[in-house]
Amino acid sequence: MKEIVQDGAPVLRETAAPVPEELFGSAELTRLIADMEESLDREPEGVALAAPQIGVSYRLFIVRNDRTLPSPVQPSESSPRPAAEVAVYINPKIVKTSRKRAHAEEGCLSVRGVYGTALRHERVTVRARRPDGSSFERGASGLLAQIFEHEMDHLNGTLFIDHAENLVRIPHEPDA
Repeated sequence: MKEIVQDGAPVLRETAAPVPEELFGSAELTRLIADMEESLDREPEGVALAAPQIGVSYRLFIVRNDRTLPSPVQPSESSPRPAAEVAVYINPKIVKTSRKRAHAEEGCLSVRGVYGTALRHERVTVRARRPDGSSFERGASGLLAQIFEHEMDHLNGTLFIDHAENLVRIPHEPDA
């Protein structure tokens, strides 16, 4: 399993390279995506992860769609958890944004224990490719639009703390 790199790692400040054509449909790309999924699965509060966050400077991010759903008002042990639903975005580009923007609370798995308010577009459309190389577009609003912008920032060497306001540090309790 790949560790999630933290602020200060040079890879987080690089502009990630496009995933090369020869990797589409390859075992190498499949392995990278599996490594990213495994790393994200270990972080229950995480909703998405960009390849640079595991030290790989490629334009690729994944989103755990099941973790973007509203949680039940009173979750119980008997409540079924949604199955992991991972969306993969390779060589993504934001092709459309709303004029309207809103402040949203944000944190990052690569900036542990720091939270703040980021100004994000309310609606975003991303054009990307799937692991097999086929292209698709996905429009989003609310949390998913925020995720798209946050992950695109990672691919461009930017962390949310570079532009967020009202930053607060909440000590992270390491797992026992």
